[in-house]
Amino acid sequence: MILARYLVLLIPVAAVLAAARCTPRRVGAVLAFLASATGLAVLHEVAAAAGWWTFARVDGAYRGFPVDLWLGWAALWGPVPVLLRRIVALPVALGLLLWIDAVAMPALEPLVALGPHWLLGEASGLVTVALPAQLLGCWTDDRRRLIPRVLLQVGLFAVLLLWLIPSVAFSLGDGGWEHLLGLSGTELFLVGQVTLALAAPALAAVREFAVRGGGTPFPWDPPQRLVTSGVYAYLANPMQVSGVLLLLWLAVVTRSVALAAAALSATAFAAGLAAASERQDLQLRYGDRWRVYRREVHDWWPRTRPAPSAVPARLWLDDDCGPCAGVRDLLLRQSPAGLTIEPAGPDLWRARYEADDGHVASGVGAVARGMEHCGLLYAYPSWFLLLPGLDRLAQLVVDALIAPPHRAVGKNGAR
Repeated sequence: MILARYLVLLIPVAAVLAAARCTPRRVGAVLAFLASATGLAVLHEVAAAAGWWTFARVDGAYRGFPVDLWLGWAALWGPVPVLLRRIVALPVALGLLLWIDAVAMPALEPLVALGPHWLLGEASGLVTVALPAQLLGCWTDDRRRLIPRVLLQVGLFAVLLLWLIPSVAFSLGDGGWEHLLGLSGTELFLVGQVTLALAAPALAAVREFAVRGGGTPFPWDPPQRLVTSGVYAYLANPMQVSGVLLLLWLAVVTRSVALAAAALSATAFAAGLAAASERQDLQLRYGDRWRVYRREVHDWWPRTRPAPSAVPARLWLDDDCGPCAGVRDLLLRQSPAGLTIEPAGPDLWRARYEADDGHVASGVGAVARGMEHCGLLYAYPSWFLLLPGLDRLAQLVVDALIAPPHRAVGKNGAR
């Protein structure tokens, strides 16, 4: 059994090192490994519950999952196919992985005890873990399919932050999910609301990276342009702030001192080593623009008003539409920074927002973008309105109940 544990780690690691010589692009392989490792942790829990397979009780295991097997499996399912994608097509790679596991899993007994339907679990894992991990790695290396790879990253980091890291903290320390699951329905609803509120700056930042910067949250797949708009006009690292606050919130809910300690350790790391490396990289890429921005915006404490370096924009609203005029007056009372509000012309059917960086929004999205220029108390709810899905729902409500699409009255009074 000891020899088998060595082999299931060393063979995939050797395969990764050999495959890495086939391509100079290796960033996607790192992301694919992270995705497959996180997905396999979830698959392990599902497999144990479904009776697909279990592992012998051994030292060096996480919740019954031998760590060496976990890492070797993740290397085989994630980075190896990504590194070899120029040689082995993705469907062929998935077929080879199925064949390898079909041979290796029975051979690993008694380390692995297989259930009668273990091949179903194997196929499910390839579709839900290996395939997304490899797509994410390939798309990242090729810098294509921006929105799908951003969505995959959001899913990956959400599972990692909100489930895997807390679960590891519970295994090594105190606390547990039973404290959360023991809450009433009303209490769970409130916990969910607080969680979403804490996550809003991070989600807004991800959206800003994608639609304004042309990049993703992954440090080695960053935006192509310096992003100073939206949430970044108030806070320089909203993703890290949201991540730490979410971990601390989960520590409170699950009564885990270990998780709180992990959150504080992550804060110290982010504020120390990670911050120094990030600043050096951004300064090299963006020079004086970044230095001006960083003098105005802080890492861990948000501004109450947008930074002067935020992207200027214009917002068109129909003066003769009651709700539109009300929105205009509300925004003007807040003295919006870097926003010019103009009367809409006859060619517009909804509110329209245009920023100097080329970003355009209409309807509820335009109003939400305008709110971002009015201070933190207005910007914060606008980040919810801009979330994918919620923006469509808000637009449907406005169209049906408040201000249906209509042609604005022009300066000559004609529609």
